[in-house]
Amino acid sequence: MVRARTRHHRRLRHRRFQSTYLPHSSPLGRFRLVLLSPLVVVALSLMFNKQQGNAEPFQNFVLSPAAHSPAWVPTLAQASIPVSITRHGGQITLNGRKLQIPWSQRQQSLGIADAGLIEALGIELLDTSDVTQQPVEWFSDHRTTPLNLATWLTKQYRYVDISKLTQQFGWRVEVQGEDLQISTPEAQVNAVRQGPQTWGDRVVIDLDQAAPWRVSEQQGETTVTIDARLNPAVASSFAAKAGKQIKSLKLEANGNRTVLRLSYANGLRPRVWSLDNPNRLLIDVRPDSLVERNILWAPGVRWQQRWVQINSGRFPVVKLEVDPRQPGVSLRPIVSSSTGNVGTAPLSATIQRLEGIAAINAGFFNRNNQLPLGAIRSESRWISGPILNRGAIGWNDTGEATVGHLSLQETLMTSGGQRLVMQSTNSGYVGAGVARYTPDWGRSYKTILDDEVVITVRQDRVVDQKRILKAGQTTVPIPSDGYLLVVRADNTVLNTLAVGTSLQLTGLTQPDEFSRYAQVLGAGPLLLQNRRVVLNPQSERFSTAFIQEAAPRSMIATTAEGTLALLTVHNRVSGAGPTLAEIAQIAQRMGFVNALNLDGGSSTTLYLGGQLLNRSAATAAPVHNGIGVFIQPNS
Repeated sequence: MVRARTRHHRRLRHRRFQSTYLPHSSPLGRFRLVLLSPLVVVALSLMFNKQQGNAEPFQNFVLSPAAHSPAWVPTLAQASIPVSITRHGGQITLNGRKLQIPWSQRQQSLGIADAGLIEALGIELLDTSDVTQQPVEWFSDHRTTPLNLATWLTKQYRYVDISKLTQQFGWRVEVQGEDLQISTPEAQVNAVRQGPQTWGDRVVIDLDQAAPWRVSEQQGETTVTIDARLNPAVASSFAAKAGKQIKSLKLEANGNRTVLRLSYANGLRPRVWSLDNPNRLLIDVRPDSLVERNILWAPGVRWQQRWVQINSGRFPVVKLEVDPRQPGVSLRPIVSSSTGNVGTAPLSATIQRLEGIAAINAGFFNRNNQLPLGAIRSESRWISGPILNRGAIGWNDTGEATVGHLSLQETLMTSGGQRLVMQSTNSGYVGAGVARYTPDWGRSYKTILDDEVVITVRQDRVVDQKRILKAGQTTVPIPSDGYLLVVRADNTVLNTLAVGTSLQLTGLTQPDEFSRYAQVLGAGPLLLQNRRVVLNPQSERFSTAFIQEAAPRSMIATTAEGTLALLTVHNRVSGAGPTLAEIAQIAQRMGFVNALNLDGGSSTTLYLGGQLLNRSAATAAPVHNGIGVFIQPNS
C-alpha cells in the first residue's frame, strides 16, 4: 500500500514538472531533476511551433492556473538578448466587464500595466529596489507569502506579469484579438461590518475567497465594486450608520457584484486594501490615508510617498525622482494642444498623446482664454516667453540644472535706427507695448484685446499692418518665415513699423545662464536656492490672495545627487493644504538644493504609467502645460 502510494506521488510529481524538468529516465538521470534553461525552453517551443506550421503560436493564447509556469519565461536579467513584445492590446474584460487597460504579451508571459492592476483588481504595489521585480499584496501577507512579479517596460507603461496571480488564485486568462479576458472564481460576500476607530471609520467585508474590486472616486464620494455576490442574508441584516468620517454608507447587490457607496468630507481619500486568513476587504476612511512607498519603478525613475511634518502640520507628499543622466531618460515641457498654444486638457491625456511615461502639471495659464502665463522653452524654442521676472528652472539631459528669476529681452532695430523692446514673446500675458508671436505659438494668432494692431513680418521685413477693433473675432496667420508684432495701447510706434521697414531682432535672457538650457519652465515663486529659503512672492508680483492661500501644491526641485524631483503636496491631516511658506519649508526639510513652486490647487497632478498618483482623475482640472518624462526602454 505504501509503495503504491509512493509510485502514485512520483507520477503526480512527474506530471507537475514535465514542462520544465527532465524525467528520471533522462540520460542526465544521475542529476535526478535537471532544470532546463528558460531560453532553451522558449527556443524549443518556437521550433516545435514552426515544425507544426503554426504561423501565430499565440493567436488564441490561453493561460489557466495549471498550464502556465513562470519558470518558462526568461526575465531580462536572465536573458542576454532583448525579449520582444509579441502582442499587446488596450482592453481587458474582467468577469464580463470591459475596461480600457493596456496589456502586453512577452513570449509566454502576459502582463498588465501596473496602473491597471491597481484600478481593476485592487492590487497593492510594495516597496522595491529591483526594476525587474514588483512585489505586490492581494489577499496575502508579504511577510510570509511574498508575491514578486516580473516587470517589463515600454515607452508608456510598465507591465507586471500576472502568471503567479493566475496560479495562486485560480484565474482563467485568454487572449482574443486585442482583448485580454480574465475570469476569476465566483466569490461571495458573507458579512459586512462597520465600526469607529481612533483615527476614523472602518468597513470590513468578509469574503469566502479572493475577489477583484474597483474603486471609483468623486469629490467626497467613493464607490467600491466587488466581483462577489452579496449573500441575501447580509443584504437584509446590514444596518449602515454615519461615523466619525463617513456621512453615509449604502450596500447594494448588482448581479454577481456587491457595491458599497460611501460619502465623507471633501479632501479625504479612503484606503481600500485586503487581508487573508480569512479573506477580507477593508475600507478605511481617515485623514491620514496616504501609504508610504519607495518603488524603483524604472531605471532612473523612483516613485516615493511619505509624510512630512512642518510645525503642527503633517503633510502627504507624493514624489517622482527622475535621473536625466540615465540612458534613455529625458524630461521636457509639454503643452496640451498639438496644433498651437491655446487650450487645456487633462494632464494624463496630454502625456499619453506624446507617449510619455510620467508628468506633472507645471506653469500658470489663464483658465478663461486658455493661454500660457509664463516661460515654456522646449528644445531651445520659446513656446511661451517668461513674464514678470518670475521664478524658472532650466535643465538639460546631462543632469545640469539652474533655478532663478528669469526674463527675456528681445529688441528690434529698424532700418531707420529706431530701437523697440518687446513687451512679451508668445504670451497670454498682455500689456501696453509691442508683443511678438512666432510660429511656435501656432499657425495663427487670435486677438486678445480690443483695438489691437497686428503687423506681419516676413523675412525680416514688415509686409502688412492692420487694426482689429474687437477681441477674439479675427484670426491672423503667422508666417512660417517670420512672425507677428501685436501693438497694444501704443500708437506711437505704428509709423516706426510701417510696411516696407526692415527689422533686425536680438534677444538675450537674464540671467544669461538660462541661455545654456534647451528646456526651461517658468512658474513661481522661487522657494529654495542653494538650500536657503528665498521665498519673495511680492517681488514676482503675485497677488495677495495667492500668497495667503493654503492649497494643494506642485513643485520641481533639484537634489544633491543630480536628480530632479517632481512632487505634489496635498491637505495636511485634518486641515488645508500648505501655504507658500510651508511648501518652502517642506522643500528644505526634504533636503532639496533648489526648488520652484508650480501651479497648484485643482491643477496639482502627478501622473505615472497610466494613473494619477496624488488624486482621483475626477477631481483633477485640465491644465495647459506640464513637464513630461520620457524613456527609451532599449537604450
